[in-house]
Amino acid sequence: MAMVEPTPETYGFPPVAEPKLEIIATDAADLNSVTFVIHGEDHTLGNSLRYMIMKNPAVEFCGYSIPHPSEFKIHLRIQTDGTMTAAQALDKGLDDLVSLTEHVLTTFEEKVAAKDDYEVRDGADFETV
Repeated sequence: MAMVEPTPETYGFPPVAEPKLEIIATDAADLNSVTFVIHGEDHTLGNSLRYMIMKNPAVEFCGYSIPHPSEFKIHLRIQTDGTMTAAQALDKGLDDLVSLTEHVLTTFEEKVAAKDDYEVRDGADFETV
């Protein structure tokens, strides 16, 4: 049985009218430890973003959870050492993730464009778009 990516259409959710990003206030005075709620996302973004944020040396903790399988959102918890706020760490993590995906795409397109470097086996062929 193939796994189906959860989307609002597959679960019958109405279109999301709420903001994409929400902050769950724990302590308004402590900007170094914040839980963000990202609506309309799942493990694909959660795990990638957690990884990129944890690469930041100013981040002491970053983890995510999906509160319930029927809710199409993730809770992302970030705690920093005080040299930057959790919101700054999230912003840097998102920028780093975009840079990484752009690099992967560029590298892939370059390799596909130079398809003479590859051996085509069993009569398989591919075309570049």
